[in-house]
Amino acid sequence: MYFRDRIEAGRRLAARLESLRGQNLVVLGLPRGGVPVAGEIARALKAPLDVILVRKLGVPFEPELAMGAIGEGDVRIMNDAVVNDAHVRPDAIEEIERHERAELQRRALRFRRGRPQVSLAGRVALVVDDGVATGSTARAACRVARAHGATRVVFAAPVAPPSAAGRLARDADQVILLDTPDEFFAIGQFYDDFTQVTDDEVEAILSRAAPVARTNQPAAAADPPAAGGAAVAAFDHEVEVPVAGVALRGHLTIPRDARGVVVFAHGSGSSRHSPRNRHVASVLQRAGLGTLLFDLLTPDEEQDRANVFDVDLLARRLLGVTRWLRAVPEAGGLPIGYFGASTGAGAALIAAAEPDSGAVAVVSRGGRPDLAGGRLAAVRAPTLLVVGGDDTVVIELNRDAQQRLTCESELAIVPGATHLFEEPGTLQRAAELARDWFVGHLAPSTPAHVGARGRHAP
Repeated sequence: MYFRDRIEAGRRLAARLESLRGQNLVVLGLPRGGVPVAGEIARALKAPLDVILVRKLGVPFEPELAMGAIGEGDVRIMNDAVVNDAHVRPDAIEEIERHERAELQRRALRFRRGRPQVSLAGRVALVVDDGVATGSTARAACRVARAHGATRVVFAAPVAPPSAAGRLARDADQVILLDTPDEFFAIGQFYDDFTQVTDDEVEAILSRAAPVARTNQPAAAADPPAAGGAAVAAFDHEVEVPVAGVALRGHLTIPRDARGVVVFAHGSGSSRHSPRNRHVASVLQRAGLGTLLFDLLTPDEEQDRANVFDVDLLARRLLGVTRWLRAVPEAGGLPIGYFGASTGAGAALIAAAEPDSGAVAVVSRGGRPDLAGGRLAAVRAPTLLVVGGDDTVVIELNRDAQQRLTCESELAIVPGATHLFEEPGTLQRAAELARDWFVGHLAPSTPAHVGARGRHAP
């Protein structure tokens, strides 16, 4: 099968993708060559269009050998086997990642020109390229889309070698390829015109599609909204929180008629931009809960790895932010819950153990509650511990920690999930568990029950 150019390839591929029409779809083009193809598909299916930005992390002495990949937000995917075999030092990985993130940011600014990234939370992500060679970038893009909250990931391309479908199926829920010829040497051999796509062309395609993207926002049907329909934000702004002489950046969202506010304490190496926490936050917001995602450390403080694992420092920051939040008019008087991930869960439980925290409920996702140590017994807020079924070491740490809790507590194990909940559907399940816990405990009319410890969520 041959194509005149990428436009024709996109139109022919769009015809094959008709079954996706109306499925709360976002079309994501891989820059640069995949964007013209994706643009035709988005136009035909009347779906929003965006780029999915991925950068390969190459081994220092062999850059073509990928040891991982990064995406927007804090998404980083590593191949530990390659890292170990190549004996790549952590400082070398950090230096390479810094360089690639700078290029990622450059492309994001250039291509979007201030337009927001289209949300993937709770949606079908259709990742599109103009063809597949090795498939490494395409696989990374699929994993990044899932990390950004997509509930289903479909990969599509006009042409690929026969072996590609099997490799891509490891990271995509569905793979659609128009042709998989046996004699495959390069993608360009199947195009009459395979001229390199420029940054200007990518920007122009995205600009033309922007009105569609703005009118196709995530539907709230996937999660029960607050009574009366999907929650409408009364306050949705970037904020700066002064705590103990430093200014912490955050994003505060308060829906109208909110029933409570959940403050997020992220894990090591993460930030308020964490796509996993942002996905959970979107689920909570649709249930009528406010959310505050903030950076526990300043950029300078993050350079010292000791700060990242100083759960006492992080807990003090969380308490300071909680006091600030109570003074915000839009949030004043609303009950407050804590959502902690990884080391942030330890910090959340330490903060919740303080008498002046006033936390009404706590949820830990893939967390390290054991880091709270002896202060676990002082926690009075009902606590839900959510752990991946394949995260065996952390399951045991959570079981031991639960035995030291004297408040109401549950341990919920999500089958098939590993530590980061990257597997299909697992992050959504964790978000739903958190939503139900907070809705049940933050509603002012719902009293907190004490002493029902040791129950295991289904």
